[in-house]
Parts: sequence; structure tokens; C-alpha cells
Amino acid sequence: MTLTKADIVAQVYAQGQLTKAEAADAVERGLELIKQALSTGDEVLVSGFGKWSVREKAERRGRNPQTGDPLLLPPRKVVTFRPSRVLKAKVQAQYDDRMSGGASGASDGQQPAGKVFRPGYF
Repeated sequence: MTLTKADIVAQVYAQGQLTKAEAADAVERGLELIKQALSTGDEVLVSGFGKWSVREKAERRGRNPQTGDPLLLPPRKVVTFRPSRVLKAKVQAQYDDRMSGGASGASDGQQPAGKVFRPGYF
């Protein structure tokens, strides 16, 4: 399932503290701040979630897939995302739960075996 912007607005609205229009405006403003920061080359760090950054890719050789002719691809900028350790651990715990039939224990507040996390992360 894909989580859309409309889904995020609906979940913010469901918290009961904002009207639907205010929730939509808050989500839109937050996303606009992220877009503005990235368009100026700044990094965006959301603690416990991850970091977006802009990376420059150098010119490289490629080929036309229809003709096979070689060509040079111009340099460009790309947006990259690096998830935080907290997000990685949460995703892994969900995966482990699904693979073990829900018997992992990671979803009931316990730390996954063999992993050390700083207090306050879970």
C-alpha cells in the first residue's frame, strides 16, 4: 500500500486538533519547506526518520537504447534519502514479525535480540 499526501492529511485531521483544511495546510507547508531546502542544496534532517540531501552526479558515458550509439550524459543533481537507525530498526522489526508469524517480541516494546539502542528511541 502506498501512503499518499491525502492519507497523511487524513491522519493529521484524525488527531482531532486541526480542521481538515488546517491539516492539509500544515502538511503542505511542511513538504514545501523540505522542497525549498533541497532546491537550495541544503540537507533536511528529521530526527528518528532520516536525512535527505542533494548529491551531484558527474558526467558519464551512456548509450542510446534504441540505436546503441554511445553518448555522454550530462552532470546532474539527485535527491538521496538515508533512513535513520531508528527507522531501519522499526522496518526490520516489522519484517521479522511477519517472517516469524508475529512472535518476535520487537513489536511489544522489547528490543530485538542482539541490537543495542539508546534509551528513548523506542
